[in-house]
Order: sequence, then structure tokens, then C-alpha cells
Amino acid sequence: MQPFPFEARRAALAERLGDSILVLPAAPQRVRSRDTMHRYVPDRELYWVTGLTQPRSCALLLGDGGGGLRFEIFLAEPDPEVEVWEGTRPGPAEAGERLGADAAHALGALEARVVELASGAGTIYFRLGAFPDVEPTVLRALERGRSLRVREGHGADSIVDPARLLDPLRMRKDTAELERLRRAAEITVHAFGHARERIRPGVGEWEIEGWLEGTFRSMRGDGPAFPSIVGGGENGCVLHYVGNACRLRDGDLVLVDAGAEFEGYAADISRTWPVSGGFTPEQLEIYRIVDGARQRAVDACRPGRTIVEVHEAAAAHLHDGLATLGVLASRDDREALKPFFPHRTSHWLGLDVHDAGGWVNEGGDPVVLEPGMVLTVEPGLYFGRPAIEAGRGAAETFRGIGIRLEDDVVVTEGDPEVITAGAPTDPDEITSHI
Repeated sequence: MQPFPFEARRAALAERLGDSILVLPAAPQRVRSRDTMHRYVPDRELYWVTGLTQPRSCALLLGDGGGGLRFEIFLAEPDPEVEVWEGTRPGPAEAGERLGADAAHALGALEARVVELASGAGTIYFRLGAFPDVEPTVLRALERGRSLRVREGHGADSIVDPARLLDPLRMRKDTAELERLRRAAEITVHAFGHARERIRPGVGEWEIEGWLEGTFRSMRGDGPAFPSIVGGGENGCVLHYVGNACRLRDGDLVLVDAGAEFEGYAADISRTWPVSGGFTPEQLEIYRIVDGARQRAVDACRPGRTIVEVHEAAAAHLHDGLATLGVLASRDDREALKPFFPHRTSHWLGLDVHDAGGWVNEGGDPVVLEPGMVLTVEPGLYFGRPAIEAGRGAAETFRGIGIRLEDDVVVTEGDPEVITAGAPTDPDEITSHI
């Protein structure tokens, strides 16, 4: 795997930072219960910019207004008592040299340094509400900056979310990121094949979850990128069903939505399989509509198109399909589709399963796709109780059917690269393996 180009990332950041300061603290350690902690996950923005993964740390990046950048890190000093429980970690000097920082300090020096640097900065970029240990320091720096601006004409006078700076940079993946995303997808595809072979009536949803996540780890993945969804029957109509506590029943479908994480990067696949090995006619009708929507949305993932167009390609096919079946009264009323397809077709994919970036840019226009962007395509149709009550009488025919088909797509200069294509969606192919 190629190393991450942290220095190049910071150079690109410097062009956007101007004369402002960016404060990136480490993610807080989270208590699961009493004295048991969740496994530590580094803050994604801090990691993307610096490569720093340690808790109790912080990075400061100060622009000089001319494209230059000063990069300083702050870490807790090594503590022998903590190391007994958590293992050894590098101190400031060692970490600073490894990460290429201009200066490295003990964490206790952070407040004075933030206040000092913010005195000459235009804006403080910091995520309010996320870092309670550091936020008071940032607010004091803002107060001092405003005071200096009144008296001396310089000093920070506002706090802005770092996403404003970083999201546009993070949306286009570099070569090192794409390598890890492809590997996460490869692991997930293998795990789905492993689970699909074990689908049968009486199997527990939790067993499928275990087979998936065990395979993620056995193939050197970090584990699941998000809580795995295994929904049999009507559970497949619940978008974020994670109970995974029921047994699969003869004649039902099972919807599986899961993804491995590899070196911090996430995959995200959804497949829907018939528990008994074959689709009923009603299930197959809905399945083919959803798979057709998936194909049209994938084909829309091209440079110059927008993420809104990807969604519209899927939604139009789903709408026409339901209108043909008599579930929807009109081919023109797009709002009528929402009870059956209540979510968007896509989200960005990267260090987070719902990665940095929105659907619209700062000007309010839809984001235009560019090579290197990675997104999911996940149309679905769900005939749970809310949809049945909102639909016409024909909807009752499909009660309990929930189908979602999701792929991970890299936008290229040419045809879209579906990095999860190894997990088949063709109904004949999937039934031959169940």
C-alpha cells in the first residue's frame, strides 16, 4: 500500500487556510460502561491532515497568508502508569519528528500557544461542541483575538467549522486512499459470499452478522465500518435495523447491509437474498426494479454529472416500476415514491462510511462529480407498514418485502469503477449459490 501524502494534503490546505488557524484535537476516549472503554477511533479530520492517531493530542496549523503553513502538535507526555494499561506511545519529540511537524509540545502548552497564534490569525477553524476539553481554550483565544482586533487591527474574530476547509479536499480521494477503499471492498465482497452460502430457514440474523464480521477480521480488516444490518422478512423494511435477533423464515428475503473497514477506510454493500433459495414472483418483480435502478444510478456516476442526477436516475426507475405494477397511481407524482424509497440513493465514502462532503456546494448548486470521488449507489424499495398505508391496494401484494442493493463506485475519467462488483446482483446468479 502506498503511504498517505500528508505533506501534500497540508500544502493544499495552506492554499485555503490563508492567514487563519486550524485547531484539530484528538477524538475524546469514549466510556462504554463504568470503567470499560470503547475501542479508540482517531478523529478523521486530524488523521487525514496529519496522520496523528493518539488520544490526548492536538494539532495546530497556522497559515501565513501566502500559501505557507506552520504545523505544530501537542501530546500528553508518556505516563508509565497509563502505559501499563494502554501500552507505550511516543512522546512529543518522537511523534513530531515522525509526522514532520515544525514543533512538538507537551499537551499542557496547548492553551498558551492557541491564544498566542490566534492573536495574529484571521479566523479560528474549530468544531464547536465536539471537544469539551479544548473548546474553552478556543473561546478564550477568540475573546483575546476580538479584543486585539479592536485595539490593534488584527486577531481572530470568528470560529468556523473545519469542514468548510477540509471537505472539498477530502472528497477527491488520492491514490493511497483508493487502494485502501478497494481492499475494504474486496474484504467485504468475500465476506458476503461467505455469508450467502449459509443462508437458509432457521439461521439466526446474528449468525450472519458473526460470519460477516469474523471474515472482516480474519482478512486483516479493522472490523465493521458500521453496525451490520441483517434484516429477515419485515425487518428488512427497517432502514437501520441492527437488532439482528430473529431467525430467518422460509419464503422470506434477508437484507444484509454491511462493510469492512481497512486501515481506516470503509466499504458499504447491501444485498438482498431469498432465504429459501428462490424468489417468489412478487419478490422477483420488486427485485428486478431495484436492480434496474442500481444499474442506472451507477451509469450516472460520471464526471460532469451531479450527485443529484445519480439520485434522480434511480428514483425515476423505481417510480416507473411501481407505477407499472399499479402501486403508484401516477408516473408524474414523485412525492408518492417516498414511503417506498425514503432515503437518498448515495452518500460519499472514505474514512467514514458517510464521508466528508454534502450534496450541494457553498453556492447551493449540486456537487459535480469528478474523477477520484467515491460514492455509494443504494436504491431500495420497502413494503413495511408505513408504505402499505400510504400506497394503493396493489401495495398489499408486496407486504413484508424489503430490498436494497448497494454498490461502491469510484468516479473515473471514463466508465464508473464499481469496486464491489464481485458481489453479484443478478437474481439467477445469486439463487444458484443459495
